Amino acid sequence: MGGIFGVVSKKDCVADLFFGTDYHSHLGTRRGGMAVYDQEEGFDRAIHNIENSPFRTKFEHDVQEMKGQIGIGCISDSDPQPLIVRAHYGNFVLTTVCRINNADDIVERVLSKHRAHFMEMSSGKVNATELVASIIAARDNLLDGIKAAQEMVDGSLTMLIMTKDGIYASRDRLGRTPLIIGKKEDGYCASFESFAYQNLGYSDAYELGPNEIVYITADGYETVSPAGKEMKICAFLWTYYGYPTSTYEGVNVEAMRYRCGEALAKRDTDVPVDSVAGVPDSGIAHAIGYANESGIPFSRPLIKYTPTWPRSFMPPTQSMRHLIAKMKLISVDALIRDKKLLFIDDSIVRGTQMSDTASHLFSNGAREVHVRSACPPIMYGCKYLNFSRSTSEYDLITRRIIREREGDNDENVVADYADQNSRNHKEMVDTICKRLKFTSLKYHELEDMIESIGIDPCKVCTYCWNGKE
Repeated sequence: MGGIFGVVSKKDCVADLFFGTDYHSHLGTRRGGMAVYDQEEGFDRAIHNIENSPFRTKFEHDVQEMKGQIGIGCISDSDPQPLIVRAHYGNFVLTTVCRINNADDIVERVLSKHRAHFMEMSSGKVNATELVASIIAARDNLLDGIKAAQEMVDGSLTMLIMTKDGIYASRDRLGRTPLIIGKKEDGYCASFESFAYQNLGYSDAYELGPNEIVYITADGYETVSPAGKEMKICAFLWTYYGYPTSTYEGVNVEAMRYRCGEALAKRDTDVPVDSVAGVPDSGIAHAIGYANESGIPFSRPLIKYTPTWPRSFMPPTQSMRHLIAKMKLISVDALIRDKKLLFIDDSIVRGTQMSDTASHLFSNGAREVHVRSACPPIMYGCKYLNFSRSTSEYDLITRRIIREREGDNDENVVADYADQNSRNHKEMVDTICKRLKFTSLKYHELEDMIESIGIDPCKVCTYCWNGKE
């Protein structure tokens, strides 16, 4: 995944940029970057690998050295950025949150038409942000370039583009990821996460619509390309990877998760358990909502050790994800031994982590472990956001089981398995429950989850659950 943050100020903005970018650290663990513009010294940039050290530690020295009134920063789980670009109409600096499914096609079009070149990375691929920059730089002006990039990219693209005069903020064509403007007395900021600027003294000013482009200076902001009507914002922003204090489209993440848990409890009235718990961290709010609605006590039999362990979906290898998932959760024996527990997780993807968690609970004396997923079974790999390192849809436990049941015909029957009223769906869930050795397993109803978000269902992307684009 990744997050971006930008500032335009009447005074030095480096401190705001540093802390605002750092507040996006939950969205990526590979690289961090900051770029600034100073009227006397021009552009300056720093990029660091943050896989083994947090953003703040890596950039403490840079903050002391950098200065400027305009800046953009990113937490990236992929390529190095921001990038400083020299175009025929002037210099600009670009940072993105993107997934480009048609990257190879765009590379060929750019190479054949403009005789351009790219710095190929060791992976053999082109830096996605550099690819976007090549589209922008090939147009007559910056605004036309931004529009062209949004039109050309298949996938998703939200970006900040800094010049010596201000910042262009451009939200994804279908608004799959958010972009919000904050304001204070001496400047403005643009942020993926709405909470990232609150402690810096900014207040909410404006949330960009899908495909909207806004130009920001220290004196204000203006829409330079209007928002589109169609939106497909990712529902996982609320159920999983969004930070609890963030708000998207007017809906707070923590409040949505309470409603989500409440809806789970309303359909789940026959489970005699001693307590309800959430898998830390993103499952906790769902569990609180469940406990509030059901009247079953909330407890924390697993405590996350947060000072050093990164989020388990971020590391590049499955073995390392397993290790981190195990090491970061510490059990509370008094809340586990001889107890009947109901655990809520934000989702079940591969199934390995929740299976290990259940096994750990049983080995520590739990009598029963009932599992509830705060979203429906994931049936399709996401085509729009890089929030998982899965390379195949058969990394999904649902798809592995369908393949076992249906053989080579599995692709033709996935939709029926996704139907929560079908026999195949019920048998798939039963199989997952037995294989992962839960006492019982239930998934959230898609309609209930969307209702918990509370915006027009047509504006929410549900592709990973029902395959509908």
